Amino acid sequence: MTSSKFTGLLGALVFLALAALALYRLLVGFPIVVGGVPLGQTSSFLAFVVFAALALMLFRGATASR
Repeated sequence: MTSSKFTGLLGALVFLALAALALYRLLVGFPIVVGGVPLGQTSSFLAFVVFAALALMLFRGATASR
């Protein structure tokens, strides 16, 4: 396994973990407050979509033939 494939796979796993955390917040609904302002569920949904897409792109890149 080359260094770039390992780095891509590691990045994909990190983004997959972040997507799982955002999905967990969507399902459970625990509050997050940043600077005294509560964040809504919409931010978790957007984070889930972005992190899942990045993880998918990195997994595809890490498993490419070249």
